[in-house]
Amino acid sequence: MSDLPSSQARTLAILVDNEPGVLARVVGMFSARGYNIESLTVAETDKAAHTSRITVVTRGEPAVIDQIKAQIERIISVRRVIDVSLDPAGVQRELALVKVRSTGHDRVEALRVSDIFRAKVVDTTLRSLIFELTGASEKIDAFIELMRPLGLAEVSRTGVLSIHRGPEIDRLSTGDQHSPALVAAVSVSGE
Repeated sequence: MSDLPSSQARTLAILVDNEPGVLARVVGMFSARGYNIESLTVAETDKAAHTSRITVVTRGEPAVIDQIKAQIERIISVRRVIDVSLDPAGVQRELALVKVRSTGHDRVEALRVSDIFRAKVVDTTLRSLIFELTGASEKIDAFIELMRPLGLAEVSRTGVLSIHRGPEIDRLSTGDQHSPALVAAVSVSGE
């Protein structure tokens, strides 16, 4: 029996042809079947190969996740679907900008907490601070919760990015006629 809960969050890296309508088809598949997307990031990752990477975080029972992967793989412009969450070599990170309105003791405490979380101050005024924070989603959630009583004003998050650690890369299949250039998402280290 698996140690994983029956309904679990899963991160899927979807390598696609960078062409109009691909994102709409992938997102439309989720919508049409009633699957929720908790996080979505998209960017071109290889201009020469005209490839983009869509990273989706969704939640469901293992059988539902397998069904989602199979349905995504059937979309014409999808080259590969990688389940990063089950891969021990998978690294997942998120970037957040967090604005806190505070003065006096709350401002000092916000700076102290940001130091513990290794958040960087990217903007400051006499009455507010903006922190940049990178790490696992749970780390960002914890930082946000600690900032609430200190004057949390606004949050902007990138959504989850993923990549494999080590020398292995998310390549297109070996028989692919496209460029074998590295297909990767931007990952900022330093959690």
